Amino acid sequence: MTQIRPVSDLRNKFSEIETLVAECQAPVFLTKNGYGSMVVMSLDLYDRLTDNIESKLDEADMQAKTDPTRYTHEEVFSSIRNQIKAR
Repeated sequence: MTQIRPVSDLRNKFSEIETLVAECQAPVFLTKNGYGSMVVMSLDLYDRLTDNIESKLDEADMQAKTDPTRYTHEEVFSSIRNQIKAR
């Protein structure tokens, strides 16, 4: 379940937020004046969310070195838009 808390809880109820983050293994969204302000999550969850990114960037770098094909900004985003529409 999504946890939404006021940003003041980070100062006033830190241990409660820390427990929520650890037990739920889900981010806690903090608001300020009713608007999203920040997200708090465990290091483990952050690591799982970002783990694949570095390897995918390395893979893209290797492919760019071996493939001389280059695409314009419009070609890339047009392809992405078409893939999204096809879903």
